[in-house]
Amino acid sequence: MAELRCEGLAKSYGARSVLRNVDLVVDEGALTAILGASGSGKTTLLRIVMGFIETDEGTVTVGGSVVAQAGGVNLAPDKREMGYVAQEGALFPHLSAGENVGFGLRRSERKNGARVTEVLELVGLDGSYAGRRAHELSGGEQRRVALARALAPRPRLVLLDEPFSGLDAALRVETREAVLHALAQEGTTAVLVTHDQAEALSMGREVAVLREGRLVQRAEPAALYRAPVDVEVARFVGEAVVLEGDCSSGRVTCALGELDVLDAGLEGPVQVMIRPEQIRLARRARINEQADGHGVMANVIDHSYYGPDSVVRLALNTPRALVIKARTFDPDVPDAGEAVHVLVVGPVVTYPPQPPTGSTPDTTKNQP
Repeated sequence: MAELRCEGLAKSYGARSVLRNVDLVVDEGALTAILGASGSGKTTLLRIVMGFIETDEGTVTVGGSVVAQAGGVNLAPDKREMGYVAQEGALFPHLSAGENVGFGLRRSERKNGARVTEVLELVGLDGSYAGRRAHELSGGEQRRVALARALAPRPRLVLLDEPFSGLDAALRVETREAVLHALAQEGTTAVLVTHDQAEALSMGREVAVLREGRLVQRAEPAALYRAPVDVEVARFVGEAVVLEGDCSSGRVTCALGELDVLDAGLEGPVQVMIRPEQIRLARRARINEQADGHGVMANVIDHSYYGPDSVVRLALNTPRALVIKARTFDPDVPDAGEAVHVLVVGPVVTYPPQPPTGSTPDTTKNQP
C-alpha cells in the first residue's frame, strides 16, 4: 500500500478541457471516492493515474515515487504496481475464474494456487469458484473475481472504475461490502470512481467531488453531506430544499421561520439549504413554538412511499407560493390536503445569494 498524490493535473482534448488543475491526496491504506456526474472528468483522472493516457500538466506520485509527470516520466501501466477494476468486471471469457485471478501472478504462484485461493476467499468466494468460467458466474460474482484479480499481485494502489454498475440494488450493497472487506484486509490504498452518491458516501473515507473537470470539494462523507461547499454540490450529494433568506447574528429568517445557521459567517441576503429529513411534520399546530417564531403551517400536496421512509410534498402557507419536500420516517404520514405544522430541526447551511433567474415554485430536486 502507498499514498497517492496528484498535483496540478490537467487534460484537454483539442479545445475541450476535461481536467483543470486537480490536486488530490489519498492516504495510505484509505479509500477515496471520486464523485461526479457524467462528463465531469472522473474517468479521465483514473486513466491518468493508471497510465492509460498521459497528463498535459502536473504529476502523479505513488508511495513517494513519480509515476507520471507532464513532459517527463510516464511509466507504463504494468510498471506502476496498480490494480484496476473496470466497469462490468471485464474478465477474460476464455479463462476460468482462477486463471483470471492468477493472470498477473508469477508463474510459480499461479502453479501453486495458494494466492488465488486466498484472494478468492478474501472477496467471499470459496475455492470451488476457481474452475468456473465467466458465463457461469452471476454479475456480483464476476465483480468479486475482478477485484480478486486486481488484488492478487499485491498492488500498491487499486483503482475501481464504477465497478458496481448494472447490479441490482441488493447485489450492489452485498458486493460493496465484500469489496470494502477485502480492501481493508489487504490494507490497500484505493480510489473509487462513481456517479452514485450513496455509493460514494458509504464507501469512501473521504469523498472528492469533481465538477466540469475541477475538484470542488474533498471531505469526509458526513462533512460533505452536512456542509456542502455550494448549492450545486448540496443538490448533487442528496436532496436539498433551497430557500431565500436573510442572515443576522448567526440566525437566518426564511419561509420556514427563524433558524440556526451551521456557519455564521454570512450576513444579509443568503440562500438557505435544508435537508428534507430536517423538516418535521405535526398534524396539530404547536402553538407555543409558533408564538416563539418557530415553524410555519403548510398543506400536504401528496406523498411517495419508499418503505423505510416517505417523501411528502408541501405547499407552504406563505405570501409567495412555495413547494418543498420533507422526508419522514414516521409510518403515520399525513394525507393529501391535510394542514400540518412544519418545523426545522438542527442548523441549516447558508450560501451567498444567486442572481434571480425567474420563479422556481418547487425548491427541491426532482428526484425523491
